[in-house]
Amino acid sequence: MRSLPTRPPILAVFTKNRVNPAYDAARLAVDRVAAQAGALTAHYVPATPDHVGEQKALVAEALAGRPDAVLFNPTDDVAMVEDVARITAAGIPVGVFINRMAVPVVTFVGSDDIRVGETIARALFRGLGGTGKIVALDGTPGARTARDRTEGLKRALADHPGIELVGSRVGYLQEAPARTAMAGLLRAHPRIDGVWTANDVMAFGALKALEEAGRTATVVGINGLPAAIDHIERGTMLASVDFSAFNIASIAAQAVLRHLAGQPVPGEIMVPAELIERSNCHRWKVPFERRPIPNWTDFVR
Repeated sequence: MRSLPTRPPILAVFTKNRVNPAYDAARLAVDRVAAQAGALTAHYVPATPDHVGEQKALVAEALAGRPDAVLFNPTDDVAMVEDVARITAAGIPVGVFINRMAVPVVTFVGSDDIRVGETIARALFRGLGGTGKIVALDGTPGARTARDRTEGLKRALADHPGIELVGSRVGYLQEAPARTAMAGLLRAHPRIDGVWTANDVMAFGALKALEEAGRTATVVGINGLPAAIDHIERGTMLASVDFSAFNIASIAAQAVLRHLAGQPVPGEIMVPAELIERSNCHRWKVPFERRPIPNWTDFVR
């Protein structure tokens, strides 16, 4: 175990992009946790969203700076394994968050993405009355969260013979690609009753494509972003799931700081993800800047 430095500890924080507000929330959460603990943060974000090569270069840059700990959200959970192994081989503790990786680290903090994908799918199917034609906007294939959420959709479909998945395309967990993908699905399918998306920003892209095509469909997302809450309140989105990058990153930051202080940390910490609908969406209207940092004991017993 590395001893605490006499200077404030530095946390190197790796996130995938600056186009998804969920990662803005994650960076904000880590900064707030670090500030409370008297630690510093250094953020490493690819200029090109989700770019594996750029994240690899950023790992080399961070290693040269010798941070005291690393919080890591991979652009690709397989391609970045060797890079995380390089960090741990240098004696730097790593906490992986949001996207699970098959590499030994101090801890992984995330949510059950299969359940998340299934939960929002079942909400969509209920909203459609158990029958209808749907399309799916899948996330980036290199993201474990996206693959697991799609598996959750498949599990829900198996229990709902009245729902037909007529098409799916990859929206890369970003709004612009999702808008393009949804436009293609609309051209290919004259009837679409529902749209399942693997995150909120893709839901926003789907909504824009529907508006441009002069069509309507029931749309759901994942993340519980403020803009999604607004859509749910207005009725333009049916539901989302509180897969909270803010809470996950908060706990991950607390975990690595506890590790640096010699305190025990579980190898895995799962943060619950609640369904957000019109009946309860008011609870998520607080901006991230004003949300309280979750307590360690809220998730670790």
